[in-house]
Amino acid sequence: MPRIVQAAYVSGYTVHLKFSDGAEGDVDLSDRLFGPIFEPLKNIEEFKKVTFNADIRTIVWPNGADFAPEFLYERLKVMA
Repeated sequence: MPRIVQAAYVSGYTVHLKFSDGAEGDVDLSDRLFGPIFEPLKNIEEFKKVTFNADIRTIVWPNGADFAPEFLYERLKVMA
């Protein structure tokens, strides 16, 4: 499974991701912000705090929310 090597906030609820196999693109997560850990990210100011954690190779937020890199890779492939 390719690993995330870069991530950056784009706009709205979209993040640009780059994977170790060269795959890259924008992933819209607006429909995945449900449940106790993700609900606070519906506040766009909180969502914008997304960062890339190189240790676990995925995107994370200060409240502890993150998405599995496998999920993000599959989502990128579906959106492409």
